[in-house]
Amino acid sequence: MLVKKPPCIKSSEITDKKLYMNRRQFIVGSTALVTSGLIHSSSFQETEEKSKQKLKVAKRGEHMVKEKVTSFDEATSYTNFYEFSTGKRSVKKLSQSFRTRPWTLSVEGEVKQPKKFDIEELIHMFPLEERVYRWRCVEAWSMVIPWIGFSLAGFIKKCEPTSKAKYVEFTTLYDPDQMPGLSAPVLDWPYVEGLRMDEAMHPLALVAVGMYDELLPNQNGAPIRLVIPWKYGFKSIKSTVKVRFVQKMPKSSWVRKKPEEYGFFGNVNPNVDHPRWTQATERRIGEEGRRKTPMFNGYADQVSQLYTGMNLRKFY
Repeated sequence: MLVKKPPCIKSSEITDKKLYMNRRQFIVGSTALVTSGLIHSSSFQETEEKSKQKLKVAKRGEHMVKEKVTSFDEATSYTNFYEFSTGKRSVKKLSQSFRTRPWTLSVEGEVKQPKKFDIEELIHMFPLEERVYRWRCVEAWSMVIPWIGFSLAGFIKKCEPTSKAKYVEFTTLYDPDQMPGLSAPVLDWPYVEGLRMDEAMHPLALVAVGMYDELLPNQNGAPIRLVIPWKYGFKSIKSTVKVRFVQKMPKSSWVRKKPEEYGFFGNVNPNVDHPRWTQATERRIGEEGRRKTPMFNGYADQVSQLYTGMNLRKFY
């Protein structure tokens, strides 16, 4: 067989990229049927390719934070995702083979009709927006991340909840074969979170499918997660598989596990310390020193009206 080096190849002889990719997908798909080992290999390769896929953003800059953006490396290397590990620097490595395709998001409960959405269908259903949010973890560290996604309110409208729906409950995937952290009794798995309906309908609440112009990396909650920027990170549930509309306040995982430390609302309130550390200041990842923590994570002007008349020390 004659193998031509690049200088010898005419442009007319180069295989069209679309044709090449179709052939490649056929070969991968056919070969994957041979052994389970190859199935895992091809799935991992596809996951790697998808994680680098650029997202077309329809609108940029809404709800932007006027602060320096955390580096992509830091934002994807220092993460909380206990289904894989409680070690923030360990999650990235342990989640690399996590399969995010195919993926289905189920809608249940107080809705006109139960639904199931394919992840690709969701990504193309709404115009994607970039929103640069200050994102804060309850352990008093923070980042500024350009998330990409669509409004939670828009998604909820597609779900067609009934008038009986007062809360929205979200559930993370439970898959011990892929998620080694599930073997540890950190929480009662699967992970469950919830929002009041008016919180979920607020324009700041985002369904994220990407960050930094790319699809969500596995360690950051691929393929679909919430970002609720005025709340602590544990409210922004990752790798979501189920949304349920309910009449009563959901019993979220951290509330069940440690009610004396974690409340249902999870709002950033620097005046209420966690029993084991102060929340009056925070450490910005990638910076030295600490800075003051702003009320509602800096979004008080936008969201404080949601909690008018509430005792924010009691309802934390």
